[in-house]
Amino acid sequence: MPGENLSRDEARERAALLSVDGYDVSLDIRSAVGEEAGERTFRSVTTLRFRCNEPGASSFADLIAPSVTAVSLNGRDLDPGEVFDGARILLDDLAAENELVVDARCAYSRTGEGLHRFVDPEDGEVYLYTQYEPADARRVFANFEQPDLKAPFRFEVRAPEGWTVWSNGAGERADGVWRFAETKPISTYITCVVAGPYHYVTDTYSRDLGDGTTLEIPLGAMCRKGLAPHFDPDDVFLITKQGLDFFHDRFDYPYPFGKYDQAFVPEYNLGAMENPGLVTFREEYVFRGKVTRASYEARANVILHEMAHMWFGDLVTMQWWDDLWLKESFADFMGAFALVGATRFTDGWITFANRRKAWAYRADQLPSTHPVTADIRDLQDAKLNFDGITYAKGASVLKQLVAYVGQDAFLEGARRYFKRHAYGNTRLGDLLSVLAETSGRDMAVWARSWLQTAGVNSLTPQVLLDPAGRVSELAVLQEAAESHPELRPHRVAIGLYRLQDGRLVRYARAETDVDGPRTVVAELAGAEAPELVLVNDDDLTYCKIRFDDTSLATLREHLGHMTDPLARALCWSALWNMTRDALLPAPDFIDLVMTFGRRESDIGVLQMLHAWANSALVHYAPPWWRQTGEKMLAHIALRDLRGAAPGSEHQLAWARFFASVASSGSDFELLQGLLDGTAKIDGLEVDQELRWTFLEPLVAHGVADESAPAAELARDDTASGKRHHVRCLAARPSAAVKAQAWAQLVESDTLSNALVEATIAGFDQPSQRELLAPYAEKYFASIERIWSERSIQIAMHVVRGLFPSLQDSPQTLAAADAWLTARGSAAPALRRLVLEAQDDLARALRAQTAGAQTSAEQ
Repeated sequence: MPGENLSRDEARERAALLSVDGYDVSLDIRSAVGEEAGERTFRSVTTLRFRCNEPGASSFADLIAPSVTAVSLNGRDLDPGEVFDGARILLDDLAAENELVVDARCAYSRTGEGLHRFVDPEDGEVYLYTQYEPADARRVFANFEQPDLKAPFRFEVRAPEGWTVWSNGAGERADGVWRFAETKPISTYITCVVAGPYHYVTDTYSRDLGDGTTLEIPLGAMCRKGLAPHFDPDDVFLITKQGLDFFHDRFDYPYPFGKYDQAFVPEYNLGAMENPGLVTFREEYVFRGKVTRASYEARANVILHEMAHMWFGDLVTMQWWDDLWLKESFADFMGAFALVGATRFTDGWITFANRRKAWAYRADQLPSTHPVTADIRDLQDAKLNFDGITYAKGASVLKQLVAYVGQDAFLEGARRYFKRHAYGNTRLGDLLSVLAETSGRDMAVWARSWLQTAGVNSLTPQVLLDPAGRVSELAVLQEAAESHPELRPHRVAIGLYRLQDGRLVRYARAETDVDGPRTVVAELAGAEAPELVLVNDDDLTYCKIRFDDTSLATLREHLGHMTDPLARALCWSALWNMTRDALLPAPDFIDLVMTFGRRESDIGVLQMLHAWANSALVHYAPPWWRQTGEKMLAHIALRDLRGAAPGSEHQLAWARFFASVASSGSDFELLQGLLDGTAKIDGLEVDQELRWTFLEPLVAHGVADESAPAAELARDDTASGKRHHVRCLAARPSAAVKAQAWAQLVESDTLSNALVEATIAGFDQPSQRELLAPYAEKYFASIERIWSERSIQIAMHVVRGLFPSLQDSPQTLAAADAWLTARGSAAPALRRLVLEAQDDLARALRAQTAGAQTSAEQ
């Protein structure tokens, strides 16, 4: 048997053979507390009832565990040493109806996969939670680990005294055991257990249904006790209730999973997970210090994204990971749709256009890009396909679909989809059939262009003027990359802009269908000559926006005078794509941020500009210009920090940005003064999170020694403080420090997932390129071993995080190419990660060359 990986073919064969009637899972997690020698484990007893349509056939169950005590199949005891290989349990001579009982010792996790165990350094309390997607339930109980073998689950849990335990269904404790109501038929990867002394707050959602009954949903929200003073459950419940109202109004299918708990848990690998009745979130969404409105908007979006999954993903689930988009694209779209339609964050589409689509555009230009409906051969492929294509491009395509078929037809299709496939599994064709019914459109043609081909198109305006200075013809040119030459049908709006009273405003708009390499927009003929043409105005389609020469010149002079925030965000996004594509020199993009960033009213867009400017400086600017760029960015960051309204979120954003680009003695002197109280900026509250933000650059540049992080940890001896402390220690500019951090990441497997991330973040400092140079060769010599020895989550962190991207030279590019050439038999998922990093490096080198050439010409 092939170990922990599971192929699509194996899953199909097993699904054709078996159907599952139910699980009874009993966990004893009392071993989570107290001293324990050796590997800490817990007892897991699973009773699995299933049918086989070919009596006498063989199959297997999934389980990853240090040991199995006993296995019985239909009352017949099996020798664990013969049937269990560490990842699978061989099942021979199956009957028509079967009962499998597995008694195992399973391991607690420190990687965020399976049953994760966390010890709070602040008070010594232990907290547990599970995280399974795509296939880690088998680390906690024996099962058939694939999404199309759904079944009802009953959990019971023995826990330490004083603990509370939660699962998907409602639970109660009797005789020392927590027992939970049987679930509806669900997939293994969305079952869940959370246990520990969590701080727990409750509320209730109530709604009158059309049949005269009242739906009542018990609500709960929890976090670690140490975070309770910072927890704001009222806002979590507000967004939750607004979302439940919104989705009930649109879906016409009552929430089907009883209660609705939301757990904010430590050391979480993801943003959140849609376990029905018990959604888990990373605890960073409990804000320890002052944050901007964009952070609250992001949390609200994630709450609504996970809520949409209760229907798209939990009620109706994809058959295999090929159709992961059936849940993730929909949830990503519905999160933004509900954010705008139900909450105070009515500008959510601006964030979507500016932030989510940037993720999609990057992913869709990598050599690993794939259609929205992907070819997922196995579980390792599935793990890597939780990417910008499956989420953000898929959501963008759905936004375009709504413009194509109309919102009413789209939502009616969703309603029919839920009713027709409730508690079942689906594929692409099942969704297309209902959308064809409700829209009257040929969905197969649309799907071939948008779901079954990869790559992103570029749309460029072409304007011809008559002698009177009016538009004689305006056309949209569509292009595609050679590697993915598909030209697609786009429903777009074209906006014409000009300066009026010092403001750049839209004076004409036409909505049209772009198809083929050149589309004439007849409606705009005769319009006054525009100073700016914005294709894909209002962000209806998924494309890279390009500009004609006149439009680009206008943006260079007047971008900050554009009054519409969505149009402005679209222009910023287009300029960033041009920078990444080596069409706009990085110093020019940075100059635009320095000129117009201070005028940006949308805080989320401003914070994105800060991130892009930093990336432009570190990766895309010519190396000889970096020092100049650092000084310029630090200067304008400090200027705009001092110029922002005291106590405003813009002031906070500029403070964080200033810390990220600080590079001179005076910069560091100010940061140190803000930390020790000898300097002050009116209205700026230097809370604990901001203190760590200011301390890291001081440590990374050698201004503060290791005693400074130790003193800060003494002030903030919490889980968050520990992560910041580890990051700062790894950031010190010392060869010995880098060697120690490398050894902790590459030669040892003792760090938890959160501390692996923190150590990588500290290790990889742009100001320390020379110190890091020796690790490029070591990286390529180590990654195959790391991939084979570590869990896939930790291996992904290390392979992505330690790629020598700061050694941005043709030699590093050649080293990556040599590794890929020599390691043709390496795991495909590992090769994909290296190939993506190599492509990012090649893109950076092209941008640096373009910037250097432009500077030389000037």
